[in-house]
Amino acid sequence: MSSSGTTTSRLLRLLSLLQTPRDWPGPVLADRLGISPRTVRRDVDRLREMGYRIHADRGSLGGYRLEAGAELPPLLLDEDQVTAVAAALQAAPLLGTQLDEAAARALGTIRRVMPPRLRRHADALTFRAVPDATRPAAPVATDVLVAVSAAVRAREVLRFDYTGDADDAARRPRRAEPHHLVATAGRWYLVAWDLDRADWRVFRADRMTPRVPTGPRFAPRDVPGGDVQRFLAARFTGSTSAATWPCRGTVVLDLPAHAVAPFAGDGVVEDLGGGRCRLTSGSWSWTALAASLGRFDADVRVDGPPELREAFARLARRYDAAGREDADR
Repeated sequence: MSSSGTTTSRLLRLLSLLQTPRDWPGPVLADRLGISPRTVRRDVDRLREMGYRIHADRGSLGGYRLEAGAELPPLLLDEDQVTAVAAALQAAPLLGTQLDEAAARALGTIRRVMPPRLRRHADALTFRAVPDATRPAAPVATDVLVAVSAAVRAREVLRFDYTGDADDAARRPRRAEPHHLVATAGRWYLVAWDLDRADWRVFRADRMTPRVPTGPRFAPRDVPGGDVQRFLAARFTGSTSAATWPCRGTVVLDLPAHAVAPFAGDGVVEDLGGGRCRLTSGSWSWTALAASLGRFDADVRVDGPPELREAFARLARRYDAAGREDADR
């Protein structure tokens, strides 16, 4: 165990003893904690620096006493940890769970048992977490998260019903080896090895209904690429391996770079001067890429590749047909 971990554990034990309503002579505390009286004095000074009020009476009948002020044991947190707790609990609405109210109550409970100095530090960080309106969160029931997470931790096969499958056969209970539960952008995903398809799959937790009991234990596998974050990024772009779009192309727009850059996403904008710019961007299909590039209200010239030019031609025919069909009504 590291020295910092040993000190932290000792301070927690010291606080636990001092919570008992009595005076604790230094030698008695030293004996209980297995340390020297000098270390007891140093630890008491550390706790005082953190804001805990500890009274000391000198003399043979004196001792240390934690002053009244909290019904629950005080928290052993430093300023950075208090900031982390306050930020995490206030950011709960961004996680897409049903724990927003519980998180607010938890922050209130923790705040009440903090020493005054740390309480002021926690109160200094106050904000409102607002989910992205363009990508609404998909709330997940807490019992689902707990069940899925428990299966991941225990390395047990998970059986679950899954909504959103297209074919009837897929609506049977799914069986998968759960490896990683991931939260991103207000949604929760399970990265798992699908036993029926013998391949990696990414499941949305809000569409899962776990069944009990779980299946047998399994030996963990390495996700493709060895990193779950890169694996998910690749799947979200429609790729199977690298975290890049499978379809990337370049166009020249009759718009200045400063007008395009705010809406280019992860694309690359190059200023060509004369009110024009070059935009290189990607998507999961050529048609989707052409449609996204066509959203700019400007003339477009395709630099390449040919697949992007062909996708623009397909869209042009479809849009022309749609326009003529509307005119014939």
